[in-house]
Amino acid sequence: MRRSQNNQIPITLSESDGIRCLHFGSPWVQGAMRISRPELLVLEYVRRMMGWLLFLEPPEHILQLGLGAGSLTRYSLARLPDSRVTVVEIGAAVIETAHDWFALPREEARLTIVHADAGDFLDRPAEHKRYGVLQVDLYDMHARGPVLDSLGFYCACRKALAEPGICVINLFGEHDTFAPNLDRIARAFDGRMFALPSTEEGNRIVFAFNGPMLSVPWQALREREAVLQRDYQLRSGLWIRDIRKAFGDADVFSI
Repeated sequence: MRRSQNNQIPITLSESDGIRCLHFGSPWVQGAMRISRPELLVLEYVRRMMGWLLFLEPPEHILQLGLGAGSLTRYSLARLPDSRVTVVEIGAAVIETAHDWFALPREEARLTIVHADAGDFLDRPAEHKRYGVLQVDLYDMHARGPVLDSLGFYCACRKALAEPGICVINLFGEHDTFAPNLDRIARAFDGRMFALPSTEEGNRIVFAFNGPMLSVPWQALREREAVLQRDYQLRSGLWIRDIRKAFGDADVFSI
């Protein structure tokens, strides 16, 4: 399993129109927060990473690999009151920056932050079959190809999932790492996966499923969208449209 080698991450911040952004020493935005409403999801790709709510009720335990500006973490703590969140981040400076500048609470009973390499963390037997949802957003200062993306890594992601469980992975659709990553994810999850189209910034969010086969009428997903909009402030209608395109003319979503 390929490891990330350097946790000395150069961190810079920027602010514009009430949005604070995190950078790892480059123009690439590694995370963002609306200063007046820290719990809101500013970036479209981060909103799409919550798309697992279309298929699964909030689980008891969520694992996030990569902290960034803490957007997914803040959102989960605010909107998923019955879920515990564990975040694994290799950069000590990233963790401190999230606390100091991105409203990440230092004391929260439902939050555990682990300063560790994500691959090493997944290798721990105690983490196997533990998490209902795993969200993977692992990038370095170059912000193009994932830091961890081997077949062994994706198999370890699957081992960490409970049944049922969903793994959500942020990739870049226009980068040469996309197709190999998609192939490895498909192999690790026995083909039970799909990818949403690219955001304007090029992010492609992949959903991979573990556990019993899932079969849901499209109408039920459209009804679920109303719940996401009302309870979670997520608009998923376009997501459902794009998912249906990927699954053809079938009467049900089945994976």
